[in-house]
Amino acid sequence: MKEFNQYINGKFVKSTSTETTAVLNPCTEEVLSLIPKGSIVDANAALEAAQASQHAWKSLTAIERASYLHKMAAVIRENREFLAETLAKEQAKVIGLAQVEIDVTADYYDYNAGWARRIEGEIIQSDRKKEHIFLHKAPIGVAVGICPWNFPFFVAARKIAPALVTGNTCVIKPSCIAPNTILEFIRLIEKIELPAGVLNVVCGTGPVVGNALTKSPITGIVSLTGSVAAGQKIMEAAATNITKVSLELGGKAPAIVCADANLDLAVNAVVSSKVIFSGQVCNCAERVYVEDSIYDEFMEKVTKKMADVKVEDAFSDNNPDMSSMVSKDQLDKVAEMVEFAKKEGAEVVVGGARSSQFDRGYFYQPTLLTNVKQNMQIVQEEVFGPVLPVMKFGTLDEAIAMANDNEYGLTSSIFSENFNKVMHACEQLEFGETYVNREHFEAIQGFHAGWKKSGLGGADGKHGMQEYLQTKVIYAQYR
Repeated sequence: MKEFNQYINGKFVKSTSTETTAVLNPCTEEVLSLIPKGSIVDANAALEAAQASQHAWKSLTAIERASYLHKMAAVIRENREFLAETLAKEQAKVIGLAQVEIDVTADYYDYNAGWARRIEGEIIQSDRKKEHIFLHKAPIGVAVGICPWNFPFFVAARKIAPALVTGNTCVIKPSCIAPNTILEFIRLIEKIELPAGVLNVVCGTGPVVGNALTKSPITGIVSLTGSVAAGQKIMEAAATNITKVSLELGGKAPAIVCADANLDLAVNAVVSSKVIFSGQVCNCAERVYVEDSIYDEFMEKVTKKMADVKVEDAFSDNNPDMSSMVSKDQLDKVAEMVEFAKKEGAEVVVGGARSSQFDRGYFYQPTLLTNVKQNMQIVQEEVFGPVLPVMKFGTLDEAIAMANDNEYGLTSSIFSENFNKVMHACEQLEFGETYVNREHFEAIQGFHAGWKKSGLGGADGKHGMQEYLQTKVIYAQYR
């Protein structure tokens, strides 16, 4: 069993708290590591280290800062199998998907390094003679990144890479459930000689460490990926110093399947989007609306597809589609939501219970529900598990109205071969992303941003990088 310390000012140091948190393998329930249950003192020390190093860091040229991101990418690729195995163990993420996360994270550091020569300002025309108006882009200062447990390594990069390349320094708080891959990565990048204090990692709970990082006057921006409740707490804490927040808070993604859709494509994409990482993905398909004339055919195909989903240990050689839930709490939450849906009248077509084929771990069956109604909890609230409720619709506008009837607005999809229907839906759906005839999964050069309670700001691409910049306008009068 490994024990990790806090990483502050370029060194691993013991926490001022003597309490620890056990990190478990969700498939086996064995203890993998102990991490510090950090303190306010730890959080402040990390912030002070980041603040002290920020001036020198921003004084480097952007291309010099980018060189460290390229080195990080190289370290990831050199250790890709070790990092993927670490990730799969702490999350119960099937090893193939874990390897994808590691590889894409390396690409993400390289991609953001590529923005070094593309951070641009503007020259604005003045109303006065002999005056130029220059708009410059400047780093915000110290960036705090609060990471989730579902894609911890990639999401940490989402916060670290754009922050560093734009001249900010960072403090990262990993999830207490899945911190190991981030901490192992920090050990590995010690050899690249990143200046001390530029990147710090502090473990601890949200109410203690997360709150201290957010309320501090040192913090310039807080980027959180988490629940709506966590986002609300971050906004409250950030209000103390009017600190900028960037929030990705989950979703309840609808998938609309029209009568003219390629039905096999739609079924494969919807099921793939539902069972990826056991449904524990913010942008995965959470509810399906199917045109009534093809409903029976869709149900026949999707029933077979869901029944054929392979559930095994994350390291199984049988190439499983999904594995365990990440924790007992997550398993209990999903089970309770399905039981409540059944009490409300939902019919279970596939699954609907905890898996009995395993004597250990937090496994839940892939589950397909019908006879659900728009106002049910299972349709309105995020399940974050392998549970797929399916409903009928008559007209496309009816489907769009039901899709929009939700407090979330992260991702959505439509399946149709009719260009006019697709464009109408894309215009009317109230979501930050809409996928057309494909699974729910974003690209690193796009912009992953939610509407409504799915968040503020966003990540990826040019616009994600600009989250970590502020503007300075200079009015230069000359004679």
